[in-house]
Amino acid sequence: MLTKLDEFYLQQDEPLKSAFLALRDLILAHDPDITNAWKFNMPFFLYKNKMFCYLWTHTKLQQPFIGFSEGKLINHPNLTFENRSRIKIMIINPQKELPVDTIRQVLDMAINLVKKDM
Repeated sequence: MLTKLDEFYLQQDEPLKSAFLALRDLILAHDPDITNAWKFNMPFFLYKNKMFCYLWTHTKLQQPFIGFSEGKLINHPNLTFENRSRIKIMIINPQKELPVDTIRQVLDMAINLVKKDM
């Protein structure tokens, strides 16, 4: 039986499905202490069991994004608040190649924030 987490990825239409699966694999491979979970009805990633980031679809743009739980503390030009007070997001264009180096850079910045709180 599929979990809700599995269903999320499988129920997406292309090109979102491929983008979400690639983002999931990239995030999980980035650090062995990153795990995935189903929280708040969305795919979440935990770093050493602390909320770290999540994947979702931007409502207006219909593009996937990575939301960083403590994004307000991350200063990176590829992150935006939009109407959020704490979370910054990185919008991903599913029609283009993933900006792997940029994503890894922001993941490292987010991990460093979580480590400071531990």
